Amino acid sequence: MQPTKLPSASSDRWFNQSAVDIEHRYQLLIEAVQDYAIFMLDAAGCVQTWNPGAERIKGYASAEVVGRHFSLFYADEDIASGKPEHLLAIAHSRGHVEDEGWRVRKDGSRFWANVIITAITGPDGAIVGFAKVTRDMTERRRLEELERLQLRSALIQQAREAEQKRIARELHDDLGQRLSALKMSLAAHQTKLAQQGEEIADQIDAMAASLRRIAADLRPLGLDDLGLEAALEWLVESFERRYGINARLKFDGDIDGFNELTTISLYRVVQEALTNVARHANASEVNVDLSTDDRSCRLSIADDGDGLPASSPRAEAFGLMGMHERAEQLGGTLAIKSEPGVGVELTLVAPLARIRNK
Repeated sequence: MQPTKLPSASSDRWFNQSAVDIEHRYQLLIEAVQDYAIFMLDAAGCVQTWNPGAERIKGYASAEVVGRHFSLFYADEDIASGKPEHLLAIAHSRGHVEDEGWRVRKDGSRFWANVIITAITGPDGAIVGFAKVTRDMTERRRLEELERLQLRSALIQQAREAEQKRIARELHDDLGQRLSALKMSLAAHQTKLAQQGEEIADQIDAMAASLRRIAADLRPLGLDDLGLEAALEWLVESFERRYGINARLKFDGDIDGFNELTTISLYRVVQEALTNVARHANASEVNVDLSTDDRSCRLSIADDGDGLPASSPRAEAFGLMGMHERAEQLGGTLAIKSEPGVGVELTLVAPLARIRNK
């Protein structure tokens, strides 16, 4: 792109009334722009003009900034590295330069800016100044950062689930089989070992049960082999037996065909919610409902316990942060309804279009 050239002073058309009208309308346009900082620099980089958009974005009034070097808007580290002068040099040699980076407002706060600097030359080809257009892109950058964080969280979650699945398989297939073989060997010599052998066998039974429980907590094997419905039935029944809390599980609608992320996410939310009930709720009953309609999937876990504390609990204390993240990964929301002495109801709603297998 070539530098923008000013018309020759000898050109009659440059000075006629039509040209004056056009210049006036152009200035009105610049003054009307609020979303972009549009201003002129002289050849040395000092501010010559200042539009309302520049005042809104950067915080300086025209009288505060005209005549000052445009490095005023750069961070200290950029000034130390000579970035402002470097950008002008590039614009000088190439005609224009585009850059994105942090800029500094009058109050010292930073914003992410997209900047275009265009060199302006006179009739003789010499640089007479630069046109500078700046746009505040902070919100877009925040959204991009949020998307990256969500993607990173999802990848970490998937890696964690894969590792838990591997460990669960090893516990079940390797250690579980070895314990079974050891028990059979003890049984073959039980008459010799007598009472001591029975005690060892009981200990092995207890170890095997613990291993099965640990493996199931890491990755429920039924989830892969039998599906979500069977895995939730096992989870709820195990919870009821272990803690003596009445637990009811209800399905409504078509809950088949969920993708793998949805299946494990729904299971983990129920698992975490039931753990919270057992540890904190002092409840006598809990209801788990999973349903679908034409547009969405709805998971509800409600107990009749003490409810959440009157003061907002720390999210990590009840695993709420992880449940919120799982809901967001499904494109859904997690709502929490609670009153002291009334219990807690967690409701996850996710769009079917996002969670079904394609």
